Amino acid sequence: MSEAPETSPAASRRTLLCGAAVLAAGGAVALTGCGSSSGSSSGGSSAPKGPVDLGPATDVPVGGGKVFREQKIVVTQPAEGQFKAFSAKCTHAGCVVDQVKKLQIQCPCHGSRFSIADGSVEEGPAPSPLPAYTVAVEGGNLKVTAS
Repeated sequence: MSEAPETSPAASRRTLLCGAAVLAAGGAVALTGCGSSSGSSSGGSSAPKGPVDLGPATDVPVGGGKVFREQKIVVTQPAEGQFKAFSAKCTHAGCVVDQVKKLQIQCPCHGSRFSIADGSVEEGPAPSPLPAYTVAVEGGNLKVTAS
């Protein structure tokens, strides 16, 4: 009876890309982006570096909000003319929230819900509020900066 050769599990794409990056940079690369995305984390915040123009303020409904997925920002309007901006990255596992509905910012990954008024957690498992940003309306457009 012949034995089948031992095989190791296939390397993930992320592992291969990170390994290639380390080799290409001579090993002097911080591997912060090469960690696993599973499990719980703080979600982190990638605050806007400077003013980010998100377009017309009229795109954000009163009593609701709009997710700017590419910028990872969510803007809400709890009351007419009162705009709030938050990181769109859930503080549970870092997923990007996907909608604002029923006065809540909603995360599709594990069901966390946040207040449109202050970003506070209304339903877990998120451990902390969404980080708030400064938002202003200039020339009819929303401008968001880190607080």
